[in-house]
Amino acid sequence: MIPPILLNDDRSERVRYDFADYPIYIRRSLLSEYPGQKAPNHWHDDIEFISVLSGRMKYYINGEIIDLCGGEGIFVNSGQMHFGFSYQNRECDFLCILFHPMLLCSSFSLEKDFVLPLLRNNGLPFLALDSGVPWQQEILSQLSLLHQNRAERSAPMRALSSFSLIWSLLWDHAPADGCADNRQGHDLTIIKNMVGFIQENYQRRLSLAEIAASGAVGQSKCCKLFAKYFSKTPNEYLNQYRVDKSLGLLQNTDLSVTEIALATGFNSASYYAETFRRLQNASPTEFRARMAKIRGKGSAGR
Repeated sequence: MIPPILLNDDRSERVRYDFADYPIYIRRSLLSEYPGQKAPNHWHDDIEFISVLSGRMKYYINGEIIDLCGGEGIFVNSGQMHFGFSYQNRECDFLCILFHPMLLCSSFSLEKDFVLPLLRNNGLPFLALDSGVPWQQEILSQLSLLHQNRAERSAPMRALSSFSLIWSLLWDHAPADGCADNRQGHDLTIIKNMVGFIQENYQRRLSLAEIAASGAVGQSKCCKLFAKYFSKTPNEYLNQYRVDKSLGLLQNTDLSVTEIALATGFNSASYYAETFRRLQNASPTEFRARMAKIRGKGSAGR
């Protein structure tokens, strides 16, 4: 089981880098290792790359959903809301690689001329990577190389070389920055504040007015942003988050369903069970039994 993704109160990820002094993260994972076969919705300052080795994954970024199959991947720019999730409960074997852009800022000129223009390019929040496009295939090849070399003593230097090549390819092929008014970035900041508020306060009763106030917007604007980024109402998003938080409790604790319902902000076990079944196509008890059976099979196979 991979370590759970840790989130700060603003919903940014606390990335656990592979090296104490170098902000680099390289992992090969299965979607089945994540609760509910999906990662939590989050963001970080790091650049993220996903390379699908086999299977299929849906990838959410700022309200858009990208379908990724074996041999494909995606680049996610700094600060974007994103997560991967299973398609029809299908397995996916993939690489997840993150690096902080500071790695490429060895001089002020490099930062100003090559790093910041891409980080601030509103026309490049993400890019789907197609192995049929030669320069994108080169990026996918470098991601594979990063994983192969991760245990070498010179891994940080090898990673810097690969990241520099990847960045130069992105820089050469980046679209023009066509969002001069930066409204997308402003809305993204607002939605980050509101989902951060939900994450910090999901265990208590929350009103639409409180959620909207956390983003310093009116309730109508709040609802429009949740519809844009999540295709959900704020209350639907809140209940989804509560159910997602309950998955780990069902799998890893002996708490009763009623105790889990109250711990995750539901006012009754019956409402929790009803919401859980609607979102997970199973009752909390059925989900717990299924996960225990899977763990039992895994233990028997070791």
